Amino acid sequence: MTASYSLEELNRETTFGGAGQDADDRDIPVIDMSDFENRRDEIREQLWLAATEIGFFQLSHHGIAQQDIDAAFKESERFFALPESIKGKYLRPKGVNAGWESRSQIRPSTGTEDQKESYQITQYHMDGLWPTEEELPHFQANTLSFEKQCWQLGMKVLSCFAEKLGFEQDFFSKAHDPQQSDYQSTLRLLHYYPTQGVTEQGNIWRAGAHTDFDCLTLLFQHEGHGGLQVCPGEEAQSQRWTNIPPRSEVITCNIGDMLMRWSDDQLNSNLHRVRLPRINEYCGSRHSIAFFCQANKSQIIQGPNKRYQAIRADDFLNQRIQANFVDKK
Repeated sequence: MTASYSLEELNRETTFGGAGQDADDRDIPVIDMSDFENRRDEIREQLWLAATEIGFFQLSHHGIAQQDIDAAFKESERFFALPESIKGKYLRPKGVNAGWESRSQIRPSTGTEDQKESYQITQYHMDGLWPTEEELPHFQANTLSFEKQCWQLGMKVLSCFAEKLGFEQDFFSKAHDPQQSDYQSTLRLLHYYPTQGVTEQGNIWRAGAHTDFDCLTLLFQHEGHGGLQVCPGEEAQSQRWTNIPPRSEVITCNIGDMLMRWSDDQLNSNLHRVRLPRINEYCGSRHSIAFFCQANKSQIIQGPNKRYQAIRADDFLNQRIQANFVDKK
């Protein structure tokens, strides 16, 4: 098994601002989700192996139609094409993971602003944060429809981890219940700014090195919009970063800190980042969409072996956010 970080290590500030070494010789597992119910045992073992060894994997034949993914990207592009005078009306409130932000995340790993803007959709925190129908017709309905499909797929994957951990199959579905007002799973639309004319990486990143805070992340990427890299545990010191190809027909997934804790560190939440493109690569806008499966706020998190004290999901997320972001002055 590849070495990884314990939660104690993840709680310490990381210093991964350097470029390190790019590598293409590690295969990111691609797991075929077709005929899921009949192949559940096989798929469960493949997911577990990928999650315990590297913490990253890709899903094929996952059940979300390509036309729905393309439509979601169109909604994202429509939003980010709005003038800042309109997007600025929907700024993310302090302490709330909803709304629009731009170049606002400064990670301890770099000390510089991530070169991106994003729009977070967290259902029960969206009062006053949706563009109007006049500004963006059908945007709310279309993005919420896509969010529902992401939730369904995320729960399918998590049901396999639940079984391996000795929980009931629907354990994580109940812990991520969208019918409850403390639901906090988030759909995040992302636009990384174009970099034409930038000739050096320096310490500027589209997204600095970090782990995710959630249970499971689903990431949708545009073909040709590269830059995502992962650095599994034991390679963090040498900073050997594996490129993850942006393939439109698969969904890239990774384990987050919350599930790592819930599994008593059996499942790996590993560092990843998005580097700037090189001058011989596509340097235009990069779009991606992420869905973060985050347990309901009041859900108690404790692994089957009780390696860590029980903690509420909202308290856990707040701790991880405070450890991983620097306040922008």
